[in-house]
Amino acid sequence: MAQRLADGTGDPSPAFPAVSYVMPILNEVDHVESAVQSMLGQDYPGVVQIVLAVGPSTDGTTELVTELSRRDARITSVPNPTGSTPGGLNAAIRASVQPIVIRVDAHSVLPPDYTRIAVETLERTGADNVGGLMNAVGRTPFEKAVARAYGARVGLGGTAHHVGGKEGPAETAYLGAFQRHRLLEVGLFDENIRRGQDWELNRRLRATGGTVWFTPRMKVTYRPRSGIRPLVTQFFATGLWRGDLARRFTRSNSVRYFVPPAMVLAVLVGLLLGFLGVVGIATGSALGWLTLAFLIPAVYVLFVLLSTILVASKDGFASMLRFLIVLPCIHFSWGIGFLFGFSRLTGDLTGHTGR
Repeated sequence: MAQRLADGTGDPSPAFPAVSYVMPILNEVDHVESAVQSMLGQDYPGVVQIVLAVGPSTDGTTELVTELSRRDARITSVPNPTGSTPGGLNAAIRASVQPIVIRVDAHSVLPPDYTRIAVETLERTGADNVGGLMNAVGRTPFEKAVARAYGARVGLGGTAHHVGGKEGPAETAYLGAFQRHRLLEVGLFDENIRRGQDWELNRRLRATGGTVWFTPRMKVTYRPRSGIRPLVTQFFATGLWRGDLARRFTRSNSVRYFVPPAMVLAVLVGLLLGFLGVVGIATGSALGWLTLAFLIPAVYVLFVLLSTILVASKDGFASMLRFLIVLPCIHFSWGIGFLFGFSRLTGDLTGHTGR
């Protein structure tokens, strides 16, 4: 494989199309440098450009990005006044100049062969966007529990970019490597969609005759949230926006998106009817039989217990205990968020980003 040029710009030959990495950043001082280093450490010999879209951060992220840009001429930054993910992505894409655009998240770490595999897959398949596995890796027992839920069917439903699968056309892709001209043709990311904007963009790519491609060979290390509050906030926002998208594009949504809200409703109704049954027994009314409704939440509790034993036991006892909390947090925060978004029960949808 060709060697990098002395000035670090790479091999400009047609065999290795130039790429632009784009990454939106907001208050990610603890993660951004490792993400950038993973881009710089690629074994891809082509010309590389890195565009960082920096939101109004307050934790030193802006200063760190300035320093990173000073160290390496391949790194540039653009402002993202709104701080939103789609706004940052669009600002970075507009500032990019290369024919292939690779989206990177501040919480992600690319393996060295990621770009090489992405470009090869784009050229081999003719796809508009290719993506791979979101390989969640935790460091603390809590993060390990979250990572295990991410990669298990009992956690996020078993989509290919979470649990793996065969290479081929897909509904959506994690992060993604895009043909830049196709991004421009479909109008870039919808900046009115703060979460799930990747799914919606891929929907437009497919609707205009394009192909979204999944390959398990592309694997990205992802650092999960490290506490209950940020985890719940993240998944409530994700569910909220997914509910809104399900309402707006109902026929384009898989049935799996409706499973968590259905579960939440079933458990809540089971608890309500069960308590009415308890009241009926206490008052001698004919409603005592409603206590049977407690079987619904009891089945869910059993599901969580069995899932913990079967899925999380390999991570040790400390992580197993946290998995007992993490799994319901993901299910209920996502499911309740979905119900709010689908029913339009929130007055400020754009205020929920899950950061």
